[in-house]
Amino acid sequence: MSRTNFDTLLEAGCHFGHLKRKWNPAMAPYIFMERNGIHIIDLNKTVVKIDEAAEALKQIAKSGKRVLFVATKKQAKQVVADKAASVNMPFVIERWPGGMLTNFPTIRKAVKKMNNIDKMTSDGTFSNLSKREKLQIERQRAKLEKNLGSIQDLTRLPSALFVVDVMKENIAVREANRLGIPVFGIVDTNSDPSNIDFIIPANDDATKSVEVILDACCAAIQEGLEERKAEKIDTEAAGEATEAQAKPRKRSAKARLDKSDEDAINASKAAAFIKDEEEA
Repeated sequence: MSRTNFDTLLEAGCHFGHLKRKWNPAMAPYIFMERNGIHIIDLNKTVVKIDEAAEALKQIAKSGKRVLFVATKKQAKQVVADKAASVNMPFVIERWPGGMLTNFPTIRKAVKKMNNIDKMTSDGTFSNLSKREKLQIERQRAKLEKNLGSIQDLTRLPSALFVVDVMKENIAVREANRLGIPVFGIVDTNSDPSNIDFIIPANDDATKSVEVILDACCAAIQEGLEERKAEKIDTEAAGEATEAQAKPRKRSAKARLDKSDEDAINASKAAAFIKDEEEA
């Protein structure tokens, strides 16, 4: 069953593209028609592409890997933050820090600096500083929190990138391409889809359009996480059952050993008795 449908996407305005003069010819396969100088996206193809992307995201989540959501445009920032947080995935909604993927260790150092400031606050070191030093550290902490707070738990490179407006986030896309990280992207008629692994042709300017697509994709991620959790419980239960079955076997082996010893003792006693009788 499809994760979304034509009518839902139509209501959200996912079919509205850009002006004809701004189009990218590479998007021609996903354009249905042109009306009043504006390209209309073929939503039947969008439905199929959403399903493909959602299934791939589900498998990534099921394998325990992370997906980094990226959207720095005003219309999509809050929606992406809410949806990514709901499935416990990292996200970037402020300015993309250049080299975040290709120079990941440096980004991790900045995150560690933020954690060190938090540690200073909790252990009392912060209270021993002068007022000016406190103010400087607080400003630095606020800046780091704004730019990197949402990726604080990202200890290694993400396994996939989900981008809203691949044209605006072209630096993030290029970094992911360079490292071989698969890119999922909402691609409008003015964008180049050639560097996107999972294309979702749709309006990337309308908040409702972005929300509908993210609903389907995040629902798939949630399913993957739940299946992973269920599999883990089943594996643990199977391990306990195997362990429980192994214990009786040990006892039965011991019982068999004891029985064989008893038989041997009885046999030796019988032989001794027969010998005594013969001698008598």
